[in-house]
Amino acid sequence: MRRFFVDRIPSKGELLTIKGAEAGHIHRVLRMGPGVRILLMDENGSRGEAVIEAASRLEVRVRIDKALPAPPTSPVKITLCQALLKAGAMDLMIQKASELGVHEIQTFSCERTVIRLNPEKSERKTGHWREIAVNASKQSNRAAPPRVTPPCTLAQLVERWRNEKSLKLFLWEDEDTKDLKGLLRGSAPVEGVVGIVGPEGGFSAEEAAMVRKGGFTSVSLGRRTLRSETAAIAFLAILQYEWGDLSLQECINGVQE
Repeated sequence: MRRFFVDRIPSKGELLTIKGAEAGHIHRVLRMGPGVRILLMDENGSRGEAVIEAASRLEVRVRIDKALPAPPTSPVKITLCQALLKAGAMDLMIQKASELGVHEIQTFSCERTVIRLNPEKSERKTGHWREIAVNASKQSNRAAPPRVTPPCTLAQLVERWRNEKSLKLFLWEDEDTKDLKGLLRGSAPVEGVVGIVGPEGGFSAEEAAMVRKGGFTSVSLGRRTLRSETAAIAFLAILQYEWGDLSLQECINGVQE
């Protein structure tokens, strides 16, 4: 059954009008019409099965047939703080991070970020990234799309998480004693992880010192030099493999049953 994203799913028996891009996709691209059953999902994780009653290029009217349970979420809530990247790399990172079950993506700028966004471009880009996150969430059948937060500075990011009790990590290419694999396997699983991934040029020594002072622990992904978007994807995959939901078995607080 094809999945579509809406703002809110009403109660069983009620009508819902879908407009915008989703309506166009249903009517023009997929050529769905009256009688076709579809699955609806919203940002709160609610799901419902619906039947199309009428469809046009501008709107699709459906009737909610029944509520459906949402897929389970990962036992570890991961916030990925990602330095701004060039358009293609950023889009790829948003897509794959969403597929891998990240809870929130916080974008930021720092000393070596190549991309600089004014407020207007920042709002437009954030909207674009949210659309990518929604589409990736539908494709990967996750309960709800991740939150994508407008860009801030590295200093603002560190201040936001200063008093956070979650495990706070940042990937740093100059870290030569602690790696992510060893840290995760040597620690008890936690419910929340905040991870910072820098830009193509990495962090300066001054920035690394500031992040550490904010309570973040520097870790390495090994001896290969990875592109920033690759490092972010690998970071999330490793976390989900060790403590999350990259398994067919039930996980409770990161422990497989």
